Amino acid sequence: MNEEIQQLTELQVIDQEIAMFDAAIGSEKEAIAKSEKVFDERQAAIMELKEKIEAAGAQRRELEAEVSDEMSRMKERQSKMMQVQTNREYQSLLKEIEDTKKSTKEKEEKIVSIMETSEANSKLLAEQENLTSDEQEVLDEESAKAKKLAAKIERKKAKFVTKRNGMAKKVDASMLRKYDLLRDRRNGKAVVGVVKGVCQGCFMTIPPQHYNNILKGDQMLNCPTCQRILFHDPATTEDD
Repeated sequence: MNEEIQQLTELQVIDQEIAMFDAAIGSEKEAIAKSEKVFDERQAAIMELKEKIEAAGAQRRELEAEVSDEMSRMKERQSKMMQVQTNREYQSLLKEIEDTKKSTKEKEEKIVSIMETSEANSKLLAEQENLTSDEQEVLDEESAKAKKLAAKIERKKAKFVTKRNGMAKKVDASMLRKYDLLRDRRNGKAVVGVVKGVCQGCFMTIPPQHYNNILKGDQMLNCPTCQRILFHDPATTEDD
């Protein structure tokens, strides 16, 4: 195998190990992020319930004040009825009293409805707050475990990164740039073997003459289809 390809192959093994560490760390962070999202959504629901209860309380107090005013006006109208001198005035006051009674009744019914809704929301709020309290405890425990595990993985990863940096210094700078570019574009696989004339990266057949040149192993060659760097592994027999 060409020496440069050998270097890149060994480098790729290290990079794949590092990628696995990154995936493991990402998995831990994703799990915590999902838990935090659920927690945040519940917190938002709690805040919304509190706002509804507060708004309902304000509306109830406003209606109660209006009912109180209407009751006072109705009493005044009832007192005036004893003093009216014409039937027209009497009928006018009577209509005002009836309208006020109707309005008062509607407002009182609305107050009852608001109180019933607020009571239901208060009960739901208490349930949500209890769940949130439990979730907060679980979330704190999960976060602590995830951070501890991520730190452990980071320590392991650091050893491979140090090894990777040392190996990368031995590779030609332009070749390293090409390798890194291919690795980014080809899902972490920049260097792949050729088995029975087929690229093991894109699984396309290599042209015969190109394949013969790969078998010689004396130059750096790329797959015509996926552009990955190719090599023929002597350990792989063509009769497998």
